Amino acid sequence: MNTHFTVFERNLHLERYPAKHQHVSLQAWDAADEYIIEHVETCSLLTNSSNKDTPVIVINDDFGALTCWFSDKNPIFISDSWISHKSVMTNLMINGLETDNVEFCDALTDLKDIINTKAKVVLIKIPRSLALLEQQLITLQSVLDKDSTIIAAGKVKTVQNSVLKLFEKYIGKTTTSLAKKKARLIFSKYDGIKTEKSPYPTIVSDPLIPFSLSNHANVFCREHLDIGARILLKNLPNALDKKVIDLGCGNGVIGVSILDQNKDAHVTFVDESFMAVESAKENVMNHIGNLDRATFIVSNCLEELLKVESSNYDIVLCNPPFHQQNTITDHVAHQMFNDAKMALKHGGELRIVGNRHLDYPIKLKKLFGGYEVIDSNKKFSILSTYKARQ
Repeated sequence: MNTHFTVFERNLHLERYPAKHQHVSLQAWDAADEYIIEHVETCSLLTNSSNKDTPVIVINDDFGALTCWFSDKNPIFISDSWISHKSVMTNLMINGLETDNVEFCDALTDLKDIINTKAKVVLIKIPRSLALLEQQLITLQSVLDKDSTIIAAGKVKTVQNSVLKLFEKYIGKTTTSLAKKKARLIFSKYDGIKTEKSPYPTIVSDPLIPFSLSNHANVFCREHLDIGARILLKNLPNALDKKVIDLGCGNGVIGVSILDQNKDAHVTFVDESFMAVESAKENVMNHIGNLDRATFIVSNCLEELLKVESSNYDIVLCNPPFHQQNTITDHVAHQMFNDAKMALKHGGELRIVGNRHLDYPIKLKKLFGGYEVIDSNKKFSILSTYKARQ
């Protein structure tokens, strides 16, 4: 993995988190990070900005290139991703930069609660989700004025008309830069518009489940029940009086169904998205009526849970992702399977749903010694495996 980030003869060591699982071809920054830094520095946009009286906001900084570069400006870092939070903290420490200079916020934070004045500069990396971008622009309005500078950056293919229309709608006049190394900048000036109430979270119903789902803006398959979850819901294990983990829980549809069908079960909901975990919490409360049989953890796979306990769960249910941020990768699923094995009791079950073309059977056989196909269709398979008994 390339870790040497150099701009204007300044060097930073930057790693993707967790570094031990990354492919050697990947790096912790892209051309959009370089472009935004070069523009800010060349235009001296942050001269004399080194305190909370002139806040600098950095949004969706995947692995910390922007936050580390501008760490002496006391930036406010905002991301829905726990992995991004861990990446920024790790890279600040690797480079000997003051972690106390950065204020860490998740994407549900009300900015009015942490900023007493208006933001001077806002730097945004365009996220994969248009809904997340929309919610972030709505949230930003409360801390902007006509003197605020808003600069966004992304790969050329992500700077689409739909993105520009969101900036026009919620911020104001918007222009773009020329492309450079397949990246482009977006410049937007706040014109004082105030939007109506945010459309998020949205509510989804489906005949397959006896409850509605609340979905915050960055939840996977926010507008409908995803097809992987649909087949897993038809193949849930008996979890009566069991301790269950819903790993990569999203809006919690799997875990809420377990609680609904098994009155003595306890479910721990885990996801790396703050919005996903909050959605799961709302859905448990809305359908079950209390949180007595539920625990909620924001984590990279099961890292945070395993710091506290291991070999203590009867069942892990998982619909693994095959991407990290904007990169397609299978290392997340692999870590999920490893972490699940550590979390399970001897004799405990890992049950997953996955695309049939992925090599999950090979991974499960190598890690657990075997697996069983519970159900399958043309696209997905339900695989079950057990941690060996002592």
